[in-house]
Amino acid sequence: MKLYLKLAWRNIWRNKRRTIIAASSIFFAILLAIFTRSLQHGSYDYMIDSAVRLYTGYLQIHGKGYWEERTLEKSIEANEEFINKIEKTKFVEIAVPRLENFMLISSNNITKVASVIGIDPEKENQMTRLKEKLVAGRYLNDYDEGILISEGLARLLNVQTGDSVILYGQGIYGITAAVISPIIGIVKFALPDLNNSFVYLPIRFGQNLFSMENKITTISVMLNNPKKIDEVEIELKKLANNESEIMRWEDMMPELVQGIQLDSVSGMIMLLILYLVIAFGILGTVMMMTAERTKEFGILISIGVKKSKLILITTIESVSIALIGGLLGVLFSIPVVYYFHNNPIRFTGELEEISLKFGVEPILPLSIDPGIFVAQAFIVFFIALLSSIYPLNFIRKLKPVEAMRL
Repeated sequence: MKLYLKLAWRNIWRNKRRTIIAASSIFFAILLAIFTRSLQHGSYDYMIDSAVRLYTGYLQIHGKGYWEERTLEKSIEANEEFINKIEKTKFVEIAVPRLENFMLISSNNITKVASVIGIDPEKENQMTRLKEKLVAGRYLNDYDEGILISEGLARLLNVQTGDSVILYGQGIYGITAAVISPIIGIVKFALPDLNNSFVYLPIRFGQNLFSMENKITTISVMLNNPKKIDEVEIELKKLANNESEIMRWEDMMPELVQGIQLDSVSGMIMLLILYLVIAFGILGTVMMMTAERTKEFGILISIGVKKSKLILITTIESVSIALIGGLLGVLFSIPVVYYFHNNPIRFTGELEEISLKFGVEPILPLSIDPGIFVAQAFIVFFIALLSSIYPLNFIRKLKPVEAMRL
C-alpha cells in the first residue's frame, strides 16, 4: 500500500498545473459553500435573537393557559429566590419578570388603550436595552411611582415628561385599578405598533396598582447558548410548579418560524444549484485529467500493470487532490467567516430602512457554527469522490492498443 501511495503522490505533482487547477476548483467550491451557508445561518440566528430579546425570551414561564387568555387571573407567584434559581441554571443568561396588563390612559379629554408592563428596570434594560430608547426624561428605578411612555402614545395624548396621566383599568379578579401617574421618561420604538401603545412602570408599582402582591404574569428567559434550549427547558420544568408552564420561542412566534423555514427552503434550492455547478466543475476537471493520460494508461496496461492496481492509484490521486483542495478551503474560510462574524455586512438604502422599521439593526453577521464547516467540507468532498468514478470506469473499459494510438 505504501508503494501505491508513493506512486499516487508522485503522479499528482508530475503535472503541477493540472493538480493546482483541480485542487483550486474544490478550494473555491468549499469556500463559497461555507460562506453562503454561514451567511444564511448567521442571518437566522441574528433574526431570532433580535425577536426574542425584544419580548418573549427563548423560553417563557407563565401560568397555565396565560398565553391564550392573557388575564391577570393566570398570574404566578415569583419571588427573588425563584428567579435567582432560574438564573443559576446552566446556559441561562438572565430571567426577566414582567407584569402585563391592558389599561385606558387619559390626558385631558383624550383616552387611548395602552399595554401596561410592570418591569424590573435593571433586568429589562439588560434584555431589551430599553434605556437606549429613551428620548426624554430619565429611566425608571425600582421605587418610582411614575411611568415611561412610548413616544407615539405621548404624541397622541399630547403630553410630555413632567405631565401626569390617568391610568384606569382592572386589577386581578376585576378589582378596579386607577391612578394618576407622572411621566418620568419617553421611549421611542421603531415599530409603530409598539411606539403607539406601550407604557412601562416599575413592577412593585404595578403589583400595588393591580392588587397582585408577589405575583407576576411572565418570566422571560434569555440563554447564552440557544442550542442548549432543550437542556434548559428540562431544568426549568424541575423548578416550576404545577400551576406554571414553559413555552419555547418557536411556539410563541410561529410566524417567525414559518418565515425562516420558507427562506431556508429557497436557500437550500440556491445551495443545490451551487452544488450542481461545483459537481460539473470538478467532473470537467477530472475528465480533462483522464483524457490527458489515456496513452499513459494504455502503455502501463500493455506492459502488465493490472487495471485494478491502476484504478487504486487513480482513486488515491483523486482523494488526495480532494483532500488538498478541501482542507485548504476550510482553513482559508475560517478567518474569512470570523472576520465577517465580528464585522457584519451592513445594509444600506431601502433594506436599511426596512430593518430599522422592524427594530432590527441592518446587519448580516456570519455564523461560526463549526458544524457548517464540517458539513460543507464533507458534501463537497463527497462530490469530488463521486467524480472519481469516471476515471475508474474509463480505465476498466480501456483497450491498450487503441489507447496507445491516440
